[in-house]
Amino acid sequence: MTSPKWRTGRSASPRRRRRNLMGSILSTAALVLAPIAGTAPIANAAEPPPAPPSPPPEDGSVPPPGANDWNCKPTAEHPRAVVLVHGTYGNMNRWNVLSPELKADGYCVFALNYGKDPASLASGIPGYFAVADIAKSAGELAVYVDEVLAATGTDQVDIVAHSQGGPMSRQYLKFNGGTDPADPADNKVLNLITLVGTNHGTTISGLSNLAAGNPVAGDAVAAVFSTAVRQQLVGSPFMTELNAGGDTQPGVHYTAVGDRVDMVSTPPEATFLTAGPGATVHNVWVQSLCPGDMTAHGNIPSDPAAAYIVLSALDPGYAASHTVFCPPPSSLPFPMPAL
Repeated sequence: MTSPKWRTGRSASPRRRRRNLMGSILSTAALVLAPIAGTAPIANAAEPPPAPPSPPPEDGSVPPPGANDWNCKPTAEHPRAVVLVHGTYGNMNRWNVLSPELKADGYCVFALNYGKDPASLASGIPGYFAVADIAKSAGELAVYVDEVLAATGTDQVDIVAHSQGGPMSRQYLKFNGGTDPADPADNKVLNLITLVGTNHGTTISGLSNLAAGNPVAGDAVAAVFSTAVRQQLVGSPFMTELNAGGDTQPGVHYTAVGDRVDMVSTPPEATFLTAGPGATVHNVWVQSLCPGDMTAHGNIPSDPAAAYIVLSALDPGYAASHTVFCPPPSSLPFPMPAL
């Protein structure tokens, strides 16, 4: 698959050390669980993204505009439905901007909530999903994709996934029936586009160093953040198993979108993938299109440059007739939302 051409002092006592460690974990929890603020780009280039007619809800109670029309049938121009997969602490409304843009371009669009876990403190917050065991969540995605395929009468979908949604979708491809390595023609997914995906784990700006090799700290991470966050730390058993044998599956076209100012999925370049046999990979920074783009991790699904990359990956002819819209530079890439 040809990549699209863009236009464009004293040693502390054991008790004190444990107390300091827990304090560090809880402090980072406050950081990652901070509210997510949207960006409001100002037009400085062609084709600003369409604004929704009214602010949709953000708690996952209602699908994003343009999504989940179960009567939608893909066209010859866009023959596969697009399934949108949110990240940790998110829900389907993370796609309130991209979903209507895809719909307006002629795609059948579907979005789900997944990964509730009653044992997680975060799961009790309204609208917070994707906190459960990622392998379990991949099973939920498998069921959902089958429902979309049945409704649309097609054999394949494309997936666009944010943050945790990246490795979760890759888990689905590898272990939950999303692909058939023996016969890639039977794959259920043709394109997987990950937006700042935690594909090789994250340090979360150093949190993983606190938890590494310390079962008490690891349990605290799971209790405060969630099981899914613990699984996304660099070197976790989940990440080791997921990436053993390579990043990709035969017959799938991967696009991995990175953000140089990402302070949640760290180091940012760990989001990128390496192609294995029968697969293609296109790794791209949003800043390669928009050098001044300072969009924070959690807002990438609403970023115009990311949207341009998504649409170009779904349709290689898109870039030939469209120009990327670059948001203006901002002073800081804050706030830092969750994975």
